[in-house]
This record gives sequence, C-alpha cells and structure tokens, in this order.
Amino acid sequence: MMTTLRNHIAEIASFSDQEFEYISSHFHHKKMKKNQFLLQAGQQKVNKYFVLNGILKSYYIDKNDKEHIIQFAQPDWWITDYNAFFNNKEVTINVDCITDCELLYISNQDLEKLSAEFHKMEHFFRVKSNAGYVASQLRILTMLNLTAMERFNHFISLYPNLIQSIPKYLIASYIGVSREMLSRLSKSVTNHTK
Repeated sequence: MMTTLRNHIAEIASFSDQEFEYISSHFHHKKMKKNQFLLQAGQQKVNKYFVLNGILKSYYIDKNDKEHIIQFAQPDWWITDYNAFFNNKEVTINVDCITDCELLYISNQDLEKLSAEFHKMEHFFRVKSNAGYVASQLRILTMLNLTAMERFNHFISLYPNLIQSIPKYLIASYIGVSREMLSRLSKSVTNHTK
C-alpha cells in the first residue's frame, strides 16, 4: 500500500528510500465498508484521505434534504472536506463509501510538518491542491454552461470507469438531472455508438 503512495508521489517528486520511509510514517491506513461514513457534517476532526481501493463520494445535503454530489474519488485520488481540513472548521460536506474502501490518511498537522521539512513534499501537495482547484472550477463551469447531454458526456470522459461501477441515481445527482432524464441520456449515447 505504501508502494502505491510512493508511486503517486513520484509522479511529481522523488525521494530516497530513507526519506520516503520517514514520510510514510506520517500516513495511516484505514479500511472502510460500503455505505460507511468517512466524514459526516458536524464532525470536528478531519484528515486528508488518499484512495488505495474503492470509490467514495463527497456531497452536501441542502435544507430540503436533497443530496448534491460534489466529487467522486477513486484509486489515486484525494478526498476530504477541504474547508474543515485547512481551516480547522466543522465538517459541512459528507463523505461516504460507495464500495468497500482502503485508504491512507494524513492529518493537517503532519501535512504541514512534512511540507516544512521537505520542499519537495510542499511542492507535491501544492501541485495536488492546484489540480483540485482546477477540477472544482471546471465542475462549476460545467454545471453552469453545459446542457444535460454535454454534462453526461463530460462525466463519461472524467470518470470512464465509474459508469458501470456506481448506481445510476448517483450519476444523475452528480450531473444535476433526474433519474428519468439520465435514462434518456444513456439511451441516446448508446444509440449514437451503435
């Protein structure tokens, strides 16, 4: 499992075996079951999670109890409530497991410690954060500017492995359409590929 993390970090920064052993000692392993909450609104203590196996979703529940999916996370992705993590705030975004999951996690204190001790780790975390900001901005622009069909096609391009792996109602929630509309979109895409 630490090999997966090392390979992930090595895409941006390389470390000696000794350095990586020290870095990896700041990460902790966690196994979660399908439908189990990783983060729940109101929670105080928050970590940042790296997905080894499984699929998770982060979402917000509005005052009408409607679920709005913000992100799916699959292997090699990071997930948390970023406001709670970086600003020591109470959790407002739920994160739960769509499948059984295996994760590595790090506290904000340890993330800051590693970033201070290793410029290359600070660079790694900055690159990952920047990628997250870009993805978040693109997600907002997608919801604002694209038609339902374009949002569905964008979802397929972003998460090609998830189309068959997660329930359709979650995809509908993510792209902001009803289940019935998603069914029509799926049929339309299928008909176009035949």
